[in-house]
Amino acid sequence: MPLPLYLLAMAVFAMGTSEFMLAGLLPDIASDFDVPVGAAGMLTPAFAIGMIVGAPLMAGLARNWSARTSLLGFVFVFSAAHAVGAATSTFPVLFATRVLAALANAGFLAVALTTAATLVTPDKKGRALAVLLSGTTMATIAGVPAGSVLGALLGWRATFWAVAALCLPAAMGILRGVPPRPAREETGGPAMRAELAQLKLPRLLLVMLLGALVNAATFASFTFLAPVVTDVAGLGELWISVALVLFGVGSLAGVTVAGRMSDRHPGPVVAVGGPLLLIGWPALAVLADKPAALLTLVLVQGALSFALGSTLITRVLYEAAGAPTMAGSYATVALNVGAAVGPLIAATTLSTAAGDLGPLWASGLLVALALLVASCRRGVITARPSDEVLP
Repeated sequence: MPLPLYLLAMAVFAMGTSEFMLAGLLPDIASDFDVPVGAAGMLTPAFAIGMIVGAPLMAGLARNWSARTSLLGFVFVFSAAHAVGAATSTFPVLFATRVLAALANAGFLAVALTTAATLVTPDKKGRALAVLLSGTTMATIAGVPAGSVLGALLGWRATFWAVAALCLPAAMGILRGVPPRPAREETGGPAMRAELAQLKLPRLLLVMLLGALVNAATFASFTFLAPVVTDVAGLGELWISVALVLFGVGSLAGVTVAGRMSDRHPGPVVAVGGPLLLIGWPALAVLADKPAALLTLVLVQGALSFALGSTLITRVLYEAAGAPTMAGSYATVALNVGAAVGPLIAATTLSTAAGDLGPLWASGLLVALALLVASCRRGVITARPSDEVLP
């Protein structure tokens, strides 16, 4: 894989760390600004909504810029937003910086997904996407736990400063590694209306829906994993970090393996991984009180979730081939709709008889729905001749 892909993944690592790090910082933020924890918690959905809205808006804004200019601009805005957030003394300003950071993150990811696909031959989009998404999985393995430790030792502001600093080597890498590309108008690309018209294609809408459902299942359980570890399994708080790291290790393995198959053989990935993922969530709910089984299944579910999810997002890029500057934004929207909706659905189950295990059952139902939809339109997951390059 080309070196620029790994440089893009470095920036995705910094942004992924920022997206997930608030879970361990909210109490300190609420105390520092003298606001309720619930109010501080609004920083998380604000970021998710900013990602959903920002992906198509930022991709549209940057479609006439070179890839390098767009990526550098988004990285610097993202870094500056975190620097301002770390320095502010008012909660509304912090809230605004999270929205701004989300817009920059969405724009970066939308352009990066499209750029990654152009850095490799057309039959290797899945592998390129796997490298890019490895930045997110590494954020769950190393970035988020390190951010929590840094926040505990030096305060939440230190974590924000660290994320801002992480963007700088990523920006230098992009400047040196991503080749400048001419604007769309100079290359004779399709008009904006033509790219948006791709959203009328049933196959594209279907794979976006499937990707959103699987990602919703992933985030439904990931978001509420901590009380399962401590209250159901009876483990200490230290084991929360262990469980999150195991989930991240599994997700890295899953996205890496799927990246080698999702271009030419997406059907088998879904046919095998889908049912296993469906079985895994209820199994985790049933065996959650057994620590060894819990930790093992967390690892497995991380692998299956990201293998299936990254394969579906790869299909979005293939199906949106007629929208070369907007395809990445469609994939980003699908990912973040799932990331926003999944926790909301899971939260409603906490007050039911299922209690802390409710999110796990909700994840199972979301995967079941995805597989039911996919079974009705089996051909949408299979690679088409146009996806492949003849030797």
